[in-house]
Amino acid sequence: MFRKTMAALVFTAVAGFGLTASANEFRPEIETFMKQEIMGWLSDPAVISAIKAQNEKHASISDGDIDTLDKTWRAEAKAGGGDLTAAVLGNDLSKLLKTKKDAAGGKIAEMFIMDNKGLNVGQSDMTSDYMQGDEAKWQKTFSQGAGAMFIDEVEFDDSSKAFQSQASVTIVDESGKPIGAITVGVNVEKL
Repeated sequence: MFRKTMAALVFTAVAGFGLTASANEFRPEIETFMKQEIMGWLSDPAVISAIKAQNEKHASISDGDIDTLDKTWRAEAKAGGGDLTAAVLGNDLSKLLKTKKDAAGGKIAEMFIMDNKGLNVGQSDMTSDYMQGDEAKWQKTFSQGAGAMFIDEVEFDDSSKAFQSQASVTIVDESGKPIGAITVGVNVEKL
């Protein structure tokens, strides 16, 4: 407890300067949280079927189409909404993620699930972009196969006013084949 309290004081002192803290300080707690609170329900048929449906829908999507979707998403996110963001935020998977986030007692700042191309399938909160495939959260999980976990540095998140680390894991289907990934913004002050 003392370590966490001191870490929180240090984080508070450096937050105004935009500095990050090492995820290693909280790695054991974050890994335990992910294993106990997140990974168990990632095999839920609702999660698997939503990812598989989007993977099938986007099986032949071009890089140009992905760029167009990402630009549309960014414009809609900046404007406060639109057809694409509403479709994703309003789907059943997003509703499940919002419910899981709400039940976590403040330990989760955000959650989103990506498909096999790194595109958003569902999310608890609006993300700034639609394409995550060019980021470490997808590249160091889905691209690495089953069992991969990536824990990013702890940063102060202005929107949640909390120190968080994004923890990501590969999601697999019933056969163990990677089909997507999830990223969870873990509020390290609540662990």
